[in-house]
Amino acid sequence: MSAIKTITVMGATGSIGLSTLALVRQFPEKFVVHGLVAGQNVEKLAALAHEFMPKIVGIDDANKLDALRSALSRLPIEIVAGQAACTEIATMPVDMVVAGIVGIAGLPSVLAAVNAQQTVALANKEALVSAGSLVMRQAQHHGAHILPLDSEHNAIFQCWQGWRGHQLHTTANADTTGLSHICLTASGGPFLDTPLDQLAEITPQQAVRHPNWEMGQKISVDSATMMNKGLEVIEAHWLFDLAPTQIEVLIHPQQAVHGMVYFHDGSMVAQLAGADMRTPISYALAWPERLNWTPDHLDLATLQKLEFAAVDEARFRCFHLARQTLTEGGVTSAVLNAANEIAVAAFLQNKIGFLHIAEVVDTVLDQTITGDLNSLEAILAIDAEARHAAADVVTKSQGY
Repeated sequence: MSAIKTITVMGATGSIGLSTLALVRQFPEKFVVHGLVAGQNVEKLAALAHEFMPKIVGIDDANKLDALRSALSRLPIEIVAGQAACTEIATMPVDMVVAGIVGIAGLPSVLAAVNAQQTVALANKEALVSAGSLVMRQAQHHGAHILPLDSEHNAIFQCWQGWRGHQLHTTANADTTGLSHICLTASGGPFLDTPLDQLAEITPQQAVRHPNWEMGQKISVDSATMMNKGLEVIEAHWLFDLAPTQIEVLIHPQQAVHGMVYFHDGSMVAQLAGADMRTPISYALAWPERLNWTPDHLDLATLQKLEFAAVDEARFRCFHLARQTLTEGGVTSAVLNAANEIAVAAFLQNKIGFLHIAEVVDTVLDQTITGDLNSLEAILAIDAEARHAAADVVTKSQGY
């Protein structure tokens, strides 16, 4: 990798953003930061701006604009606030836009970057869960590149590259000749071995303690329910243009194998690495090359054994609901994502129990929510209706 790459980091103060910037910090001769965007953490965003000296900084919460301006008053940095202004940053020409904003809030900037023909390193799975058809159609139309940052999808991408040397512009026309199916692995979360009759007593504090990865609260709860893996199945469908039946999931507690590609001749290719998000991020940042960031290499002798098991749908009802929406199609995945965000937030606020997350999502999916997926506005309208329905279910569920 010779030329210096310019990057914009959307969600700069989150786990993906900070891991990305850790690599930038390690390789100042390879990367320069053009833009940083955060939700509302002025102090952390200002510290990053002082360190990386981007040309522009944006904060989604417009009420924090004055505080950010004060913190950066001595720096020659353009400062903007509000969703529209922050989304515009994603369209400014750079070598890569890192899409690390969590939840449906990240969809506008992902679409904006795709429409601006950017290379997007995508960590925001909700963008494809809620709007996969629109995002991938626009990416193909504009010739945008989408590189997956989730460790599992990045693993499939690496296996795919090794097999075909395939360049992932969009995968709508990907060559799948010879490919049978893929497998995403899942740790099983912190409650893999918890007796089923004890799951109802799980607290938010217990649910956010992931056994392998350091993640935000929402994604940690999604991992505990395995909704996260269900969302990743939907994301894989859009990223790799595969049928639902071509996407397998196996529980793999050691989390050494992140993804596998199977072929019709009985062969399979797997990607293994330690549980560090800098591995998939470094691959995307340096793509089509690799970045030597001196990681701790996976020690298979220490692990001694690698275990795999099928997903128990009785234990992980949310996973089943996600797979069900992919099969049903239409707006159901968008409804699922919205309802889950509301349910998880309610659980983290101790408004509902752990098992009620799936109950809320299932109840909302049973309601009639219609619309189309042809525009950002239409998708956000579906999202808003599903959130309202989920909030009503949460209110009625309190006291159970």
